[in-house]
Amino acid sequence: MAGTRGEEGRTSASLGPLACVDGHWVVGDCFRPGGHWLEFRPDGIYQHARTPSEELLMPWTRIMLGIGFSLGAKCPQRGSVSPVGMIGGLPGPWQGVGRGYLHMTLRHPYEDWLASFDRHPRWYPMTELAQFEALLVHTGAAKELHRLGDADWLGHAVGRLKGRHPRTVRALRKVMSELLEQTES
Repeated sequence: MAGTRGEEGRTSASLGPLACVDGHWVVGDCFRPGGHWLEFRPDGIYQHARTPSEELLMPWTRIMLGIGFSLGAKCPQRGSVSPVGMIGGLPGPWQGVGRGYLHMTLRHPYEDWLASFDRHPRWYPMTELAQFEALLVHTGAAKELHRLGDADWLGHAVGRLKGRHPRTVRALRKVMSELLEQTES
């Protein structure tokens, strides 16, 4: 799937750093040569890296407390996006600079895992970042993280979040609870 820059036409949907490329849901810029990016697969989160020895598959069953998200810094002082995370989408020398991270606590053995990804050179609207974070948090709280590896469900969820435009915490919670209730049916 990794390719050269300029192949973004292969992306069919996106939500902040989450994008569907050739039918695969990835987090980060998978077109950056030598970059880091994550892929949501049915069996877990696959971390793509510069060398095969750095690549890793983390099964959904190892993730304990859900998934956190930050952009621009591993631990921003306020919220989940640091100033570097914001300016990385602006035109000019900062465009595409910076990383994002998914934060997880794993079991067997117990450890914290920071899965890093390179940001895209495009701008991430704050609304989409909040929706992406809500998708991770609510799916984890419902103990349904494996749904992130279901390409059809994730496509439906992203479409619903983008189509309904929830802009408040209450609206995000409502959309996510509707999505997760449909999952249980």
